[in-house]
Amino acid sequence: MNDSPLSGAALLQRFQALDEFLWQHQSLWRPRPFSQRQLPWESLHPELARWLRSRSLEQAEVAHTEPHLLNAPAPFAGLAAQASSLSRVGAFAPQPTPQLPARFSVDVPGRKWQQIQAFAGCLQFHQPAQHWLDWCAGKGHLGRLLAHDGRPLTCLEHNPELVHSGQLLSQRQHLNARHLQQDVLAADAHNQLKREHTPVALHACGDLHVRLIQLASAAGCQQLAIAPCCYNRIATPNYQALSAAAQASALQLSLEDLALPLSETVTAGARVRRQRDRSMAWRLAFDLLQRELRGIDHYLPTPSLPTAWLGKDFSDYCTDLAALKQLPTPEAAYDWAQLQSQGWQRLAQVRNLELLRDLFRRPLELWLLLDRALYLHDQGFSVRLGSFCPRQLTPRNLLLLAERR
Repeated sequence: MNDSPLSGAALLQRFQALDEFLWQHQSLWRPRPFSQRQLPWESLHPELARWLRSRSLEQAEVAHTEPHLLNAPAPFAGLAAQASSLSRVGAFAPQPTPQLPARFSVDVPGRKWQQIQAFAGCLQFHQPAQHWLDWCAGKGHLGRLLAHDGRPLTCLEHNPELVHSGQLLSQRQHLNARHLQQDVLAADAHNQLKREHTPVALHACGDLHVRLIQLASAAGCQQLAIAPCCYNRIATPNYQALSAAAQASALQLSLEDLALPLSETVTAGARVRRQRDRSMAWRLAFDLLQRELRGIDHYLPTPSLPTAWLGKDFSDYCTDLAALKQLPTPEAAYDWAQLQSQGWQRLAQVRNLELLRDLFRRPLELWLLLDRALYLHDQGFSVRLGSFCPRQLTPRNLLLLAERR
């Protein structure tokens, strides 16, 4: 496979290969170690299961971003090689972005500004954009970078405070920009898209970027650029395929399945990781407790809890969560220290068992992106799919560039 962005017939070929790979191995990536104490595949691959369960939390953390490099028992290496090969997508050749005054990056965290610059540097259309449209724009930082040369810009954003702040920033920079408050999922959103617009969306979640693809196609837009995010942020209980190829697939994806590509974290700081680990270890400990209290050996979903809950004593955390779920009160003499220790042991096992699922993160994400690419192809666009920045900057580094044929 070459290392240029995917385009033309390669889009469908890769989709079909990924579809077969994901369908064939769904028994390995669908079950979640967090909610199932024993996974169905462990009886088929006992040596791999034992090896993963024996490893530490620190070892899992080291392997998390590059699980394919792990020297694990079969069939791990073979699956890793297949997943890596099917996930290979070339990078767009970035164009040098103009050196803009510092005021353009005011209010933008450094990493976000780097993502914006990388995204903007890859927007290579055959025809220059006439009018940029920044979709789910926030304060419009991306749109302002693209429209720095005086081309008109329209920014659509739902949050009125962000609309107001963005308009002020654009006025200070003397740009030809309009910031409009618009719920892009509302019935009237189509009124904001015109044929002369070049819509761009950097990390618009789920339904938000799907809506753009559909409305831009219907409005006759000549080109668009999208880096999708959060495929599980959708209103339906299951994934609704867009393209004819994906609609013909036997693969039916749940919201839990759609969350798999988002499980990779490369940008979280040490404090955030410690907090996340404690939260998960305590939840896993509570899972053992609730099975005991209910006398039912099944996972019980618990709600997202405020961070302040992690400031409680572990015994209070469990007792309060049991009350919240209307479970019997644990005995006063309960061995909380042992339960907490078991929670941390389970976390180490869960994280290591997840490394097998992690091999399928990128293949599934690429399957979802190719569904979008093939839909746009069906609507009369030529489409290129490639990366716009290194994964270390953001794991959501894949970009769809579409131009009318």
